[in-house]
Amino acid sequence: MLTLKLMKNSVIPKEIVDIVETLEKAGYEAFLVGGCTRDILLGRTPKDWDVTTNATPEQIIPLFTKTFYENSYGTVGVVNENTEDEKLKIVEVTPYRIESSYTDHRHPDEVKFSKSIEDDLKRRDFTINAIAVSLSKGAIKDIIDIFNGLKDIKDKAIKAVGNAEDRFNEDALRMIRAVRLATETGFTINIDTEKAILSHASHIKGISLERVRDEFTKIIMSNNPKFGIELLDKLDLLKYIVPELVVAKGIEQNQAHAFDVWEHLLRSLQHAADKNWPLDIRLSALFHDISKPETRRFSRETNQFTFYGHEVIGSRVTKTILERLKFPTKTIEKISKLVRWHMFFSDTETITLSAVRRMIANVGRENIWDLINIRMCDRIGTGRPKENPYRLRKYESMIEEAMRDPISVAMLKIDGKRIMDVTRVTPGPKVGQILIALLEEVLENPKLNTAEILENRAQELVVLAEKDLIALAEKGKLKKDELEHENIEEIHKKYHVS
Repeated sequence: MLTLKLMKNSVIPKEIVDIVETLEKAGYEAFLVGGCTRDILLGRTPKDWDVTTNATPEQIIPLFTKTFYENSYGTVGVVNENTEDEKLKIVEVTPYRIESSYTDHRHPDEVKFSKSIEDDLKRRDFTINAIAVSLSKGAIKDIIDIFNGLKDIKDKAIKAVGNAEDRFNEDALRMIRAVRLATETGFTINIDTEKAILSHASHIKGISLERVRDEFTKIIMSNNPKFGIELLDKLDLLKYIVPELVVAKGIEQNQAHAFDVWEHLLRSLQHAADKNWPLDIRLSALFHDISKPETRRFSRETNQFTFYGHEVIGSRVTKTILERLKFPTKTIEKISKLVRWHMFFSDTETITLSAVRRMIANVGRENIWDLINIRMCDRIGTGRPKENPYRLRKYESMIEEAMRDPISVAMLKIDGKRIMDVTRVTPGPKVGQILIALLEEVLENPKLNTAEILENRAQELVVLAEKDLIALAEKGKLKKDELEHENIEEIHKKYHVS
């Protein structure tokens, strides 16, 4: 066992320190282990925290105010109710373990608790995750590193603990995890580990799709998902996760594109990541042209390839992919919709506001700006340097114009029927004139827009002479037109369009 002394300068959250100290005060050993240790040593903020100990679950539980224990692996969840940090609300504390063979390539057939930290480190996946850290007064005290994980961190290498084939036979998901770690850290997968992945890639078929989805999602949500997808493909894993993507390789496009479909989709995805956009936009960017391979035809008239209907078929294929990977229903519906309508763009010199309104209705008001973001990803994915040219800005201004609150009688807290009820006036032009007159007053003073005030004012207006009421209504129309013009001018200025 190699134990190294470190400087006591690492900042560990109080909640974690308290758990470790509680275990140690009760006479047990306690170490930080796994991904949190790796991240600390890399100078990164851990995404979650794991503590391992020689105490059994029955010994751990009485030491803490609130815990839960609902698994067969000995992991006790320690609940910190007073923290605001979501990553610290539940901290997993697990006894040292020895695991037997993995018949199903997913779960150990048997788990035994151990009194040795070395036994626990032997069962872990990669050397950079098989490092244990002890604490003293809230800072790092010692490192236990029996598999040279520190050296692999220094060398930026992802290497399986012990025999790589054994590790992947135990849990095939570790192969995708290796890619995810390489994507997140920028490390290189060790050659022997890489060879073992290539020879065991088909074992992914036996992994639960929820676990595959979670690792795939982490790759997509990394800073460099393009690299991650390429590495999944290189190691023969992608064809067991999203085979529909693999067939996009080498599919040549028309002159508007500098890249084949595969490269175009990956570059579109990467742009979404560069913008730090959420998962639904990233997946939409990755899948928006997923059905170009099966819709590609060569046109002798134009001497180019066409892809008619690829967005319609692509929406269905995207839905199939996401359902297969067990994504939530709402996520599937939104991404499928964004893929279906991503071809909305057309000549802004001829398109009408009514056409823009129809597009908003198709994709939903809540999704329209995400659709614009997909278009930006699509454009960058073609190899064009500018994500937001004039035509796209013009379309954005038309969307905002189409979505703005109408400056009309519809905004009033009274309608024609209510005016007839309170004034006893019969249906006719006078009702409309009263509404317009009321609108003019509300535009001048929005505080007047209450049901009580407008009902009382309607009773005053109904007794006016027709010419006076018409004059008020005409003044209201002019005010309405003036405000609408100012509104649209502001929108155009915002997007730098005419």
